[in-house]
Amino acid sequence: MPPIKLSRLRRRTAQACTALLAGTFLTVPSVAGTAQAAPAVYEPTWTSVDQHPAAPEWFQDAKYGVYWHWGAFATPEYGTEWYPRTMYINGSNENNHHKSVYGDPSAWPYHNFIDGARDKAGNWVQFTPKLKSQGGNFDPAEWAQLVADSGARFAGPVAEHHDGFSMWDSQVNEWNSVDRGPKLDLVRLFADAIRAKNLKFLVTLHHLYNFTGYYDQVPSQPTTTLKKLYGQLGSAAEQQLWYDKLKEVVDKYQPDMIWQDGGLYLVEETKRLNFLAYYYNQANAWGKEVVAAYKDGFNTNGEVYDYERGGPADIRDPYWLTDDAVSNPSWSYTPTITYYSSAALVHALIDRVSKNGNMLLNISPRADGSVPQPQKDLLSAIGAYLRRNGESVYATRAWTTYGEGPTKMGGGSFVEPRAGTAQDIRYTRSKDNTVLYATVLGWPGSTLNLASLAGGRMDLSNLSKAELIGNTAGTYVNLPTRTQDTTGLHITMPSQPYPALAYVVKLTFNGAMKPPAGAGALKGTGSGRCLDVNGASQANGAAAQIWDCNGQANQRWTSTGTSELRVYGNKCLDVNGGGTADGTAVIIWDCNGQNNQKWRLNTDGTITAIGSGKCLDVSGAGTVNGTKVHIWTCHGGTNQKWTRA
Repeated sequence: MPPIKLSRLRRRTAQACTALLAGTFLTVPSVAGTAQAAPAVYEPTWTSVDQHPAAPEWFQDAKYGVYWHWGAFATPEYGTEWYPRTMYINGSNENNHHKSVYGDPSAWPYHNFIDGARDKAGNWVQFTPKLKSQGGNFDPAEWAQLVADSGARFAGPVAEHHDGFSMWDSQVNEWNSVDRGPKLDLVRLFADAIRAKNLKFLVTLHHLYNFTGYYDQVPSQPTTTLKKLYGQLGSAAEQQLWYDKLKEVVDKYQPDMIWQDGGLYLVEETKRLNFLAYYYNQANAWGKEVVAAYKDGFNTNGEVYDYERGGPADIRDPYWLTDDAVSNPSWSYTPTITYYSSAALVHALIDRVSKNGNMLLNISPRADGSVPQPQKDLLSAIGAYLRRNGESVYATRAWTTYGEGPTKMGGGSFVEPRAGTAQDIRYTRSKDNTVLYATVLGWPGSTLNLASLAGGRMDLSNLSKAELIGNTAGTYVNLPTRTQDTTGLHITMPSQPYPALAYVVKLTFNGAMKPPAGAGALKGTGSGRCLDVNGASQANGAAAQIWDCNGQANQRWTSTGTSELRVYGNKCLDVNGGGTADGTAVIIWDCNGQNNQKWRLNTDGTITAIGSGKCLDVSGAGTVNGTKVHIWTCHGGTNQKWTRA
């Protein structure tokens, strides 16, 4: 452990005295910054941590959060947030800029941005934002208000980026914002400001890459402390430091969510498991439900998968997250930063929510702690949309189909936000399944056509009213004229009542929404279990299987006039790849009218795939939940017979 600094002890003593004089009680943390370990509800094994609920209800209800790439790495305001790395790559734009403005990196290294030094023009350069109360431009309360006004329900800082500079009062890393630079516990300031707005507190940590390649162009450093900053302590020491930093943040700030960047598979499995078990056990002691988000190295059983700058093309189960930014390519501020449009960001949020996900949006403050006006304007536009239409976003759930229209969004990571059109619809529903929201990504004109609510796809017999959400939250415009036919539900719209980035039609039902007329379960005669879509997924390629009959939408099948077996949600039972061989998997896929999606329900209870002439078959005549369904030569066995349940 590094030596205890008198300045640190004096600071804590002063804090305690101030609190006592104010009539309050302040718990002074131990010098080591540790907390008493909670009872071991979770053990450091996958079997144990996989029991942790990955996405608690607060997270699924929240939908939208904000964070920020801001720290010593943003001080030069040039290139990208990877400046600490690229300044050392000879011939790079950042390297040339650095030599021109500051000097050769061998003489003017990255840590000068932390400790301070003069550039070639004689200007003092240092990451040392000053609070507004002390005459500066930095006010954490203003940031928190900006985030709250944008409609975010969770928020927080990049607590440490790849550069190795901890933005908190660290005892395990002397390169921290209390002992160096601004001499402020920035994570504490943000935690207090964000929680004062009743938002959940998030921290992101990107420190794994600090020692796995970020500084591979930096020459060997002469001292232990410099080796620590530049990731040169050696693998064992660096992996322990990775864990110690996480544990310290958990102990000191009790975050509701910890997001980590990629590359975690490079950390020893025991350390990854120790972190998860420790965080979850501490959260139990706090009485909190927490989220651990990841890109690799964990799994979706107990943690939430994150798509960087993207998302799936269709509904994905289990619940997921994307981290995106108001800008591209840099995540931190530069004078040449460019921004996405407010329509692209709002439509991206709507699309992601419709596909069973959350969006975490990055902003890029300046090094002095000010937030550029264009970023404020983008957050304000998102907030204005959510104040009007928040009921169609917050605390909703994905419907059986995410939407329709020509604009395709998502499809993986690094898929940029894009604005939709007036022909693009995205759906969400209330948790009790009595309200369906149809969000139109533009004004549809005199008639709104909802193809997913066509006759044979949706039973509207208990639809009680259709309304357009008004210009003010909680107000509605009645839409009494509507007709349903085989092409969709057609709703007569009024004249455009107000300008907006998107419009929401609210469909309210008497009781729960009904599956299409004639839909029902198909029970296997041999297994007594129902034909089921794995994980209730709506994604193309989701496997057909058998499962205990439960009446849920992923077990309701409609036989259409085109010989399709259509699952509630407008996907068709499909022989994978149009295969004809015994054992070819059966999945769901967008309905396309091809022969590998056509089936014949026979009087003897078998179901024949028209394209192959083979029967829908439970693999191996299995009877346990999760047994896959495929096609096989028809033989009349009970594992090929089905009845309507």
